[in-house]
Amino acid sequence: MKRNVENAARLSVAPMMDWTDRHCRYLHRLLSRESLLYTEMVTAPALVRGGAVHLLDFSPEEHPVALQLGGSDPAELAAAARLGAEAGYDEINLNVGCPSDRVQSGTFGAVLMKQPELVAECCSAMRAAVDVEVTVKCRIGVDDQEPREVLPAFLETVAAAGVGRFAIHARKAWLQGLSPKENRDIPPLDYPLVQEMKAAFPQLHLSVNGGIASLAQARAFLDAELDGVMIGRAAYHQPWDVLGTADAAIFGQADGLAGPDAAVRAMLPYIEAHLGAGGRLHQITRHMLGLFAGRPGARQWRRVLSEGASQKGAGPELVLRALAEVEGVAAAG
Repeated sequence: MKRNVENAARLSVAPMMDWTDRHCRYLHRLLSRESLLYTEMVTAPALVRGGAVHLLDFSPEEHPVALQLGGSDPAELAAAARLGAEAGYDEINLNVGCPSDRVQSGTFGAVLMKQPELVAECCSAMRAAVDVEVTVKCRIGVDDQEPREVLPAFLETVAAAGVGRFAIHARKAWLQGLSPKENRDIPPLDYPLVQEMKAAFPQLHLSVNGGIASLAQARAFLDAELDGVMIGRAAYHQPWDVLGTADAAIFGQADGLAGPDAAVRAMLPYIEAHLGAGGRLHQITRHMLGLFAGRPGARQWRRVLSEGASQKGAGPELVLRALAEVEGVAAAG
């Protein structure tokens, strides 16, 4: 069932390559019924030229869920957006933040910060193709750009194409000299600039992204008048801590599960269905390794799953054995 995506964007889980696949999103949805979830980036050429529509598969339980696209050709992005909307996604997001500057299809990601008019053209074409909202995830600038000059001009240009919601990673991206991984840590964060953009563009829905590690930090940004907070690695590595109590802390709704152990048990029918369809256990459990982060038994939980989930025939009984290890440590403590 589709929900109010703008309200869900008060707290979202960032699109992360190799991480936020459909199994990860299913787990995250169990933890938080309210937060907005994003796919990994899917390139428009893969969908339109490559016919890789299987990349759009998701479970109905994941709503509200957004598809993130990568690309820079307006017609191709419009066609990809149409496929995403037809598949049932609640939002189509354009990646203007990935620090890899080229793929086979050409320019995409953060390098588009240098071409706001092209981004606006792409968004306009996507908006014309679909009924769901088109949004943008961007950086504050790239390379030697001055963010205080570049970011407001970028927002103004793209907003003029009808985009009303942006997620801003509060770091520059260095397209030469830093790897994508280094680009997530080394350029300094500039949260005040994002807050200044909210003051300058009060009509826009702005989410801040980058380095946010806790619900308390997210709550502070919302209290400071930002419209939303997008959390990446912390939501993945400590999913219970970030999402397990988010519905109450961020949305004023009752939390759905009593603890990470309840989340494990709630995943078992999904795991059984995946295995029944020919899937492998580790495809799901690799996203569950951080469920007990910071709690007694976390090391044993990770060890049992890491060692056993890739073995042929591994199934729900391994997950239950890992959970028993956690409960045994907790009982002994």
